Amino acid sequence: MAVNFAKYIDHTLLKPNATDADVEKLCEEAKEYGFASVCVNPCHVALARKLLEGTDVKVCTVIGFPLGANTTEIKAAETERAYYDGCDEFDMVINIGKLKSRDYAYVKRDIEAVVRAARGKIVKVIIETYYLTPEEIAAATRLASEAGAHYVKTCTGFNEGSAKVEDIKIIAENAGPGVKIKASAGIRTYEQAKALVEAGASRIGTSAGVKIIKEAIAAE
Repeated sequence: MAVNFAKYIDHTLLKPNATDADVEKLCEEAKEYGFASVCVNPCHVALARKLLEGTDVKVCTVIGFPLGANTTEIKAAETERAYYDGCDEFDMVINIGKLKSRDYAYVKRDIEAVVRAARGKIVKVIIETYYLTPEEIAAATRLASEAGAHYVKTCTGFNEGSAKVEDIKIIAENAGPGVKIKASAGIRTYEQAKALVEAGASRIGTSAGVKIIKEAIAAE
């Protein structure tokens, strides 16, 4: 179970003071434990790609992070740069203010631009559930699905928000066919991660991946 559970985890390091040595450690841990991906800031994509060459661990980065308030053109350019640096998966933040303003056409175009720039690679849309009502979570999920996203993701982890089972259920009820769910933010234990997977999450974004897998092994 622990080995299989590792494939749910995006092993994450998004601290602004993360060094090259920190990224190297992250990648070594990802290889050792068999995580689905490492999730790093855009400036570390090329390094992570080099360190993970020849493995099945994917390289993931963040787009428009953590506020989601960059212009659409900047988000698309950021995605394109990361694509050429060897990125496999892109976790973009929606324009939260535009969603809350009900400018749904803008939000959809914003996501579509990143999906195009990703050229068929996986796009996960961070809707930042911490700021949203249940109705807004549902609307954001539908927009991400219509715009061609592969996943809807709960949170950035850069505020007091955390992944909640009830939010996962709302996303699951509103996601389009084939659209998966990534739970992220505040996930520190195996029990938390397991509950989110049971609620419908296919990926877990966490900086506590090693701790979670050790707890999973102990629980067997």
